[in-house]
Amino acid sequence: MKILISSDTYYPHVNGASYFTQRLAYYLKEQGHDVLVIAPATKFGFENANFNGVRMFGVPSIPIMSFGFRVVIPVMIQDRITQTIKEFNPDVVHLQGHFAVSKKVIKGVKKHNKETPIVGTNHFMPENLIHYLHLPKSLEKKVMDYSWNDFRKVFDPLNAVTTPTESAAKLVRGHGFSQEVRAISCGIDLTQFNSNKKDETIRAKYNLPNKPLLLYVGRLDKEKNVDQLLQAIKLVPQNVNFHFAIGGKGQEQVRLQKLATKLDILDRVTFLGFVPDEDLPALYAISKCFTIACMAELQCIVVMEAMASGLPIIAVNALALPELVHDGENGFLFEPGDIKTIAEKITLLFTDENLRVQMGAKSLDIINPHGIKSTIGEFEAIYTRVTKK
Repeated sequence: MKILISSDTYYPHVNGASYFTQRLAYYLKEQGHDVLVIAPATKFGFENANFNGVRMFGVPSIPIMSFGFRVVIPVMIQDRITQTIKEFNPDVVHLQGHFAVSKKVIKGVKKHNKETPIVGTNHFMPENLIHYLHLPKSLEKKVMDYSWNDFRKVFDPLNAVTTPTESAAKLVRGHGFSQEVRAISCGIDLTQFNSNKKDETIRAKYNLPNKPLLLYVGRLDKEKNVDQLLQAIKLVPQNVNFHFAIGGKGQEQVRLQKLATKLDILDRVTFLGFVPDEDLPALYAISKCFTIACMAELQCIVVMEAMASGLPIIAVNALALPELVHDGENGFLFEPGDIKTIAEKITLLFTDENLRVQMGAKSLDIINPHGIKSTIGEFEAIYTRVTKK
């Protein structure tokens, strides 16, 4: 099957939607499909590229954030996108959002062949983006309402709509979306992420002490609330043997490093910077626990990676995280901003080895149905249904 994927975020962007799109394209190709991705170029100009064996047509873009995110300039690009669609002649189109690239792709598809079915997957929450605009509080709700209205306008006419979790589907329905929304996990490669990937040499590479590791991996941006995790580290008793490793970069990185200095916890914290994909499995495998405080996760790939590596999770009780983290089973949930409870759960898991092992084993049970092969199979079934092939 010829599958065209469009996304406003793709390699080398660092975020969940980008990673999902990269993996979806790669594994569909591995299943024998002919896949083309239309996404922001890595430069201000059109480009034909190949990432991980998948063809990509890049649309002119400009950088807007310190960690490498790029946005498409939605002028004078329609003709090239339409021509690319005509040349590829897809059986089905899969949108990974409703922004500039996907809107142009829809127009191009309609010009080429109005009968081509279009599937959409939503990774969008305005709460993840609104703080970048630095708007007065009085305007934030209006902008979020406009964003959801724009989403409905693009996604309502599609042939099928998915989102990663039931919580995310409920969120979409709650904003007046009229058609069925199906929850399909982002999926995880269980052969890539597992406890067998343990390689202690990763400690030397990142200058990590020989102590049990508490891990966070992700962007260091405002909505991730990593400052709450640092404040919790301050409250953990000094006799608890652990070290907090923070993998990632973002706009909050300097502020978080200053906060760690102010809290006088630099001896318990290491900022790893950006961790490339090839190092992640080993980093998870040498860790003992994973933590996250972001309230705007529609699923959370890094939590899935940590669970597949056999780690218990300490996570905020918000949006879709409780679908992965079952309180008291494979980790603990804390209420938003409850720094004291975060510290208490860190203390408990790093002083009770049996509990930590037990919860890590439960993480493996919970994540098992989320294998990437199952995810790809579900999308293939949707493509077959909408194309009637």
